[in-house]
Amino acid sequence: MGSFFSTMFTPPPAADDPNSAVVAVHSKAAWDEQWEAHKAASSKLMVIDFSASWCGPCRFIEPAFKEMASRFPDAVFVKIDVDELAEVARTWKVEAMPTFVLAKGGKEVSRVVGAKKDELERKISMFISSSSS
Repeated sequence: MGSFFSTMFTPPPAADDPNSAVVAVHSKAAWDEQWEAHKAASSKLMVIDFSASWCGPCRFIEPAFKEMASRFPDAVFVKIDVDELAEVARTWKVEAMPTFVLAKGGKEVSRVVGAKKDELERKISMFISSSSS
């Protein structure tokens, strides 16, 4: 019964929502393809959400992450489940969830560890505006 009540307050993850601007990556090959496309469009910001299905704070911030993806069309928003793609998470040295990595030009430019919506939004705005100047 506890899980019933927790789902009332923390909606289950829905990263594969076809109406979402967030790209859910489920394989190393799909990640490699996304990353290569990002490097080719070097001035475009990529926001990578490293999360886990069992992580409460990840589920809590997911609606805000999706909302930011629809509000910032000049950035690419990607979601990676650390249990599904542990190798990718290790490459990025992810040690806590959620971790949001902001990358530009094939390099990490910033990161936010934790469900810190305001900080994430501020950094996204900052890096998007710096690419349009």
